Amino acid sequence: MEYFTRFTAKLSTYLDRAAGWLMVSVMLLVVSNVLSGGILNSPILGTYEYVGFITAMFIGLSIAYCALQDFHIAVGFLLEKLPPRIQRIVDVLTGTVSLVFLSLTAWHIANYARSMVITGEVSPTTRTPFYPFIYVVAFGFLVLSLVVLSKLIESIRKVVKE
Repeated sequence: MEYFTRFTAKLSTYLDRAAGWLMVSVMLLVVSNVLSGGILNSPILGTYEYVGFITAMFIGLSIAYCALQDFHIAVGFLLEKLPPRIQRIVDVLTGTVSLVFLSLTAWHIANYARSMVITGEVSPTTRTPFYPFIYVVAFGFLVLSLVVLSKLIESIRKVVKE
């Protein structure tokens, strides 16, 4: 089990680093577009589309690390008033619901990407296919599901230990 937790943490960290480089690429693209439009009077074709694609991948790849580090907002002020055992049971219940929801989300996003492959949907300006970017977001949600599963198993261990 410890191997799974380490693997999930390492994978989330690598994806977060890739997301960071994607954010740098968005900044470079926007600055390049502004400079080429201002200096050369010829902006980069499709900048708006590429920024949207890269931003979607950035978000998809960074959410697992966010969950791993517990950077998300948690409503804890009500739970803090409950006994510790009840708090851990609530953690297991919310973890289970989150795991099911996020797994289904990853599945449906991947199915949506598959439908984009079948229909051949492309962006209007650059004619770039949508599906690779959608698959990256689906993969990000899959890794997020693994992080939630890892935390859920830890929560179950705490409840069983008592």
